Amino acid sequence: MSDRSSFPDSSASASDGLVRVLPDVLASKIAAGEVVQRPASVAKELIENALDAGATEVQLLLKKAGSELVQVVDDGCGMGPADALACFGRHATSKLRAIEDLERLATLGFRGEALASIAAVAQVELRTRRVQDEVGTRVRIDGGALVEQAPCATPPGTSIAVRNLFYNVPARRHFLKTPATEFKHLVETFQTQALSCPAAGFTLVHDEFDVYRLPASDPASDAPFEAALRHRIADLFGDKDPARLVPVEETTSYLTVRGFVGRPDEARRSRGEQFVFVNGRYVKSRTLDHAVATAFGALLPEGRHPFFVLFLDVDPRHVDVNVHPTKTEIKFDDERGVYGFLKAVVKKGLAAADLALAFGPATPASAVGLAARLPDEPTVASAASAPRSFSFTGAAPPAGDGSARPPAAWPSPSEGFPEAEAADVRAGSEPSEPSPAPGAPLRASGGHVRFPSRAAMPEEADDAPVGERTIWQLHHRYILTPLASGLLVLDQQAAHERVLYERALTAMEGGMGASQQLLFPHTFAFDPADFELLKELLPDLRSLGFELEVLSGRSVLVRGVPSEVRSGDDRTVLDDLLAQYRANRDGFHLEGRENLARSLARRNAYKPGQVIRPEEARVLIDQLFACEMPYVDPAGRPTVVKISMEELDRRFSRSVR
Repeated sequence: MSDRSSFPDSSASASDGLVRVLPDVLASKIAAGEVVQRPASVAKELIENALDAGATEVQLLLKKAGSELVQVVDDGCGMGPADALACFGRHATSKLRAIEDLERLATLGFRGEALASIAAVAQVELRTRRVQDEVGTRVRIDGGALVEQAPCATPPGTSIAVRNLFYNVPARRHFLKTPATEFKHLVETFQTQALSCPAAGFTLVHDEFDVYRLPASDPASDAPFEAALRHRIADLFGDKDPARLVPVEETTSYLTVRGFVGRPDEARRSRGEQFVFVNGRYVKSRTLDHAVATAFGALLPEGRHPFFVLFLDVDPRHVDVNVHPTKTEIKFDDERGVYGFLKAVVKKGLAAADLALAFGPATPASAVGLAARLPDEPTVASAASAPRSFSFTGAAPPAGDGSARPPAAWPSPSEGFPEAEAADVRAGSEPSEPSPAPGAPLRASGGHVRFPSRAAMPEEADDAPVGERTIWQLHHRYILTPLASGLLVLDQQAAHERVLYERALTAMEGGMGASQQLLFPHTFAFDPADFELLKELLPDLRSLGFELEVLSGRSVLVRGVPSEVRSGDDRTVLDDLLAQYRANRDGFHLEGRENLARSLARRNAYKPGQVIRPEEARVLIDQLFACEMPYVDPAGRPTVVKISMEELDRRFSRSVR
């Protein structure tokens, strides 16, 4: 039997030359693929180490969205000369001594490969000093190779600068996203770390510009954690009024939950402002996010997501944080119990703020009174769930006003077309008006919205009448209209997206987007990532009809908006556009005008469940068949389907006589 107690070292290889042990430098570069995915990964590891070192002040310094420099400076405990060198070794950590330590982890950066992996793909300089030492230590590593270790003058604490990330792995550097995208990830990392320790001071500087300067909290406060977290949220997210945050807190022998949730009227279309920390560690958990959303219930408009910052404290023996290399995914030994408890705690907090029915058997009178004043749970066609939509320009009334009309308002499918117009079609005559450009106003004749010329219609619809036609809506999702040769079915969302998409592209290419001036210009503050993205898109946004002026301090002055945007909807439309733009870029790798046009169309198109009046549906059909490509939406989904009479006859086993 072979001896399995020993293996060859890194300098050895199998005698037949097939199996080799990788050199440490190469192994570190491969390990970097798990830990170091982008500059934000470096920032996360370094900030976690600073917090574990007891830092009360943490600075994150960036250049060129982290590709040129990611530096973290802290006032933590620092290291001596031996530890300053040893921390770059593979599997080096100060936080684990035995396997049992994994069951009682109370630190953040316990993974030993982090610094070794970072140093293998960058140029790193470490300066560190303990309080009791007269001088500090400087260590320089270039691509995993030690360049220098020497004494240096430095204040107590640690400064570690990571320059030229992936300079020696060109393929990895090539896959970095645009500076705006990488900066967004860095800001998100900074925000999560600053929230995780609200008592500490945090600073973010990008290209010599102060993005955030967050002061440390007052340790003498009566409620230090709650007060510190409330002010930290307000400092990080300028649109969050500390007085409007809803506190939640509950403690059991197994689990403690504390933190804040936002009010339902402040919910966003994106999930970007949702933070859960388990034992101080930021985690991503769809289960926990769903528990919070379920607690809000019908209070949230459809498609909106609540803001929350929640801290869960649980015995480390009941949670596994070593599920993923980045340590952002976790497992509880009682997932269902944690889900139910978190949902109940959030629901109780909302009830205490008179925002939901009280939790538990005892219902306060104030909550009962609020429930009596609340409307019934909204349906998908209610005003609460209707999107803030761009309306069509032309003869039809504005779309997306959220008004729900009974089906009786629709014409009966048995109603026929005007006989004169049907005769025109049979005779092969065409309307005299030229076909309008996509999105152009449609001319009306005799009170009826006219179709464009048959040259703009699909071949399958050549037999369609050119005047007012019988139209009805099916399940608030599809638009149906009869043809002489069968039935035409439109997907209302896909068709509307195609119209808005081509209209947006035309506006950006020609700079001709119609704008309406605001009576009182509005100034809005954006978070750093949104602010950078907005500046990047500014020329095209102006072409669409937004009149924007960039101010100092991440603020934007809005003087005008596209003519289709409803009054008071300017901030919401900008937030939604930026969120959809990022989703398209990250999910479909779309950039520039193509992305912006798709984002605008997606944000403002009719949604399934939205009631559309017949005259609005007629305009939609007109404008769809005036598009250059009316048959598919911007993502390639069909917009229209024709069901022929032959198909219907076949379905009903009817033979044609």
